[in-house]
Amino acid sequence: MMEWTDRHCRFFLRQISRHCLLYTEMVTTGAVIHGDRDRLIGFDPAEHPVALQLGGSDPKALAACARIAESWGYDEVNLNVGCPSDRVQSGRFGACLMAEPDLVARCIGAMRDAVSIPVTVKSRIGIDDQEEWPALKGFVDTVAETGATRFIVHARKAILSGLSPKENRDIPPLRYDLVRRLKAERPDLTVVINGGITTLDAAEGHLAVLDGVMLGRAGYQNPHVLADVDRRFFGGAAPPVTRDQVVARMLPYIERETVRGVPLKAITRHMLGLFQGMPGAKSWRRHLSENAHRPGAGPEVVETALALVRRQATAAAA
Repeated sequence: MMEWTDRHCRFFLRQISRHCLLYTEMVTTGAVIHGDRDRLIGFDPAEHPVALQLGGSDPKALAACARIAESWGYDEVNLNVGCPSDRVQSGRFGACLMAEPDLVARCIGAMRDAVSIPVTVKSRIGIDDQEEWPALKGFVDTVAETGATRFIVHARKAILSGLSPKENRDIPPLRYDLVRRLKAERPDLTVVINGGITTLDAAEGHLAVLDGVMLGRAGYQNPHVLADVDRRFFGGAAPPVTRDQVVARMLPYIERETVRGVPLKAITRHMLGLFQGMPGAKSWRRHLSENAHRPGAGPEVVETALALVRRQATAAAA
């Protein structure tokens, strides 16, 4: 979710679900230690619960970043061992680290020794020519020896030589059975499944045997899928928030951020899918895309886009 789940995206998603755990985009250890932390890992208090996802392979650097994450108030710190991008591989982090479970174990051990907040791992079921089940089981068993208890598993193998990152999201077949087998053989661990899950009904099916479900692209491209999460999975009593209510909740934030100099398009680019599948969705996307980049653009652009949606929804219902 690099360049997707930034602070504006997370604030927007929090207006739809109050309880789901949100993850940052992956940030490298070097960026956290040497970069502009407020820009890279700053977040609004409304985003809680929120986890910082790190990319790296140096135990000392990861421990330092974990301490920074805790000091900044993050609820969890996560090591990404599942991203297949070329840029990530060249830095020796992401999915290529599944070939080095002992190193990952040292990284997780160093992070756990450094902080009191949860330290978690996100992985694939294997990479390249690894046999999937032995690779997944061996990796998890090795890392779990450090005391790590929560594993988020993208149920696809990553092919690091020959497939692009985009192809790695679709071509390798999903093996949900292996993630379920992992939970069955390691009931002491918290096992969260990721990959290809697009509906809450599908999520509920996985939760019958697993401990959690992570939505990635589905939650970004069709964010209103999260609207019933709180009621269905967290015991909430309130009805699902409507799309209009989400827009209304975002307007004060947009006003505040644009006054601070944040371009409107930096916020609204994450909102384009809000009306996915609804009358007026195309007009919503078009108006925001054509006007949010203009100098001085503010909440009025979003209000006009919403008015277009309402007009088309009324016409469709007539």
